[in-house]
Amino acid sequence: MSSRADSGRRTLLVFCDSLSYYGPTGGLPSDDPRIWPNLVAEQLDWDVEVIGRIGWTSRDVWWAATQDPRSWAALPRAGAVIFATSGMDSLPSPLPTALRELIRYVRPPRARRWARDGYGWLQPRLSPIARPALPPHLTAEYLEMTRAAIDFNRPGIPVVASLPSVHIAATYGMSHRGRPGTVAAITRWAAERDVPLVDLKAAVGEEVMSGRGNPDGIHWNFEAHQAVADLMLKGLAEAGVQVSASDG
Repeated sequence: MSSRADSGRRTLLVFCDSLSYYGPTGGLPSDDPRIWPNLVAEQLDWDVEVIGRIGWTSRDVWWAATQDPRSWAALPRAGAVIFATSGMDSLPSPLPTALRELIRYVRPPRARRWARDGYGWLQPRLSPIARPALPPHLTAEYLEMTRAAIDFNRPGIPVVASLPSVHIAATYGMSHRGRPGTVAAITRWAAERDVPLVDLKAAVGEEVMSGRGNPDGIHWNFEAHQAVADLMLKGLAEAGVQVSASDG
């Protein structure tokens, strides 16, 4: 997903999972003006490049930053980079991530449907005792690898990261027991590298936990997107991006 930039304009480079481009009824195009990356870019008067997919963890961001030619093209003109992941990292995963993702490749289709339905039945029942999709120390390691790679090519570029959101998703058995560990690991990494953090829970918690977000219990409504945008602008200002007082 991308928005083509005009020459000479800075770009906000956003690596994300589906939280950043889903609204109250489902997924949206990356140029939808109601999602937070576009709200932030509008306030900055920048272009935006949104690189993400549903279910992405910080490991996927590392792969995208180093292997996706869209990020190579966007980085030279980027004014700042945002890591808007870690939510999926902290969600429970009854199966190892690599094994779970192989379900989409199962053949024939009947067997794939059987495997998908079986996992869908198991996930909410095993989530309360399952480990997070990505161990916290690996979340921090992948964030640092990505930050270091970006900084190597664009020394000193402002970087903002985020702490996991919250959910009331029945598909995960209402469980989010991995969040504290992920929060602690990211917070330590950010303190060591002087990376501003946006706490997505602080931004969206009231909307999500009250049931006013997406009916799936995990994605957000547009009020939550606006709240995230407001905190992202503050994080960018802390990182050294020029943000006018009326924006933040």
